[in-house]
Amino acid sequence: MPWSPIIKAKPCSMPSDSPSDTEPWTILKTLHWTVDFFKRHHLDTARIDAELLLAKALKCQRIDLYIRHDQPLDGNELSIFKGLIRRRAAHEPIAYITGIKEFWSLPFEVTPDVLIPRPDTECLVETAVSVLTDRGFGDSARTLELGVGSGAITVALAHEYRNGRFFALDRSWAAICLAKKNAGRNLGDHRIHFFAGDWMDALSADRALFDMIISNPPYIPTADIATLSEDIRRFEPVAALDGGPDGLDAIRRILETAHLHLRPGGALLLEMGSDQRAAIEKYIDRLGHYSSVAFYKDYGGHDRVVLARK
Repeated sequence: MPWSPIIKAKPCSMPSDSPSDTEPWTILKTLHWTVDFFKRHHLDTARIDAELLLAKALKCQRIDLYIRHDQPLDGNELSIFKGLIRRRAAHEPIAYITGIKEFWSLPFEVTPDVLIPRPDTECLVETAVSVLTDRGFGDSARTLELGVGSGAITVALAHEYRNGRFFALDRSWAAICLAKKNAGRNLGDHRIHFFAGDWMDALSADRALFDMIISNPPYIPTADIATLSEDIRRFEPVAALDGGPDGLDAIRRILETAHLHLRPGGALLLEMGSDQRAAIEKYIDRLGHYSSVAFYKDYGGHDRVVLARK
């Protein structure tokens, strides 16, 4: 079904904030009403949100909504859908409602125990792939991720380097369990070694084992948390966002100890805030643990990734 009919159709006029149970609701009519409902609740992605949630309620693909546009919803389907749209109207993120978020063209299960993977973090993975290729590590690289969350970063890298050795830690056992599940879903093997720990505390300080250490640590200043969108500040784990007074608590802690666990010439890659470059560069210079520093931009042209070599 082409997209034009949904544009030309007349919007549904509803007397309340929920679809009526007294008349049949086709897929197309339900989509129209939901888009209008979401717009009235100030959701910027009303159309795609409506499609994703209706597809979940009907257990189908988004394209099927237009192929089956004149199919009415039965009472059970409508009831399930009502529950989903109420959750979204309360600004619960779509990824938590559907339970899935795509990253690096791979599906990842997400829960409120972990941050939702974002496109900007793909820049971190792209930089890691470039570094591993340029350094000639390739499939022989030993890579450690700090704060694995959903597993998106390490699973994406392991998907690119089938023979690499990957290690990932998190202080949240719920996150580790979810990351393991996503690794099995996308890789079908057990090449990633997961363990619990608080940054570097779980590692032996007398062995430099890794070619790369990578992390997307908390880097938002505490005072800025309250200014984030409602979707983020109310639903995503604050511990994975809050980087302390200046946003650099976790980044400083990693920089202070990562060199102990990197092989000579090994790379430390961190995601960072777009306004933190000067402070990070100054701190790295003061530490004296790293021989070179480079910064990489995200898709919006903002500084997003710092690379420091041992």
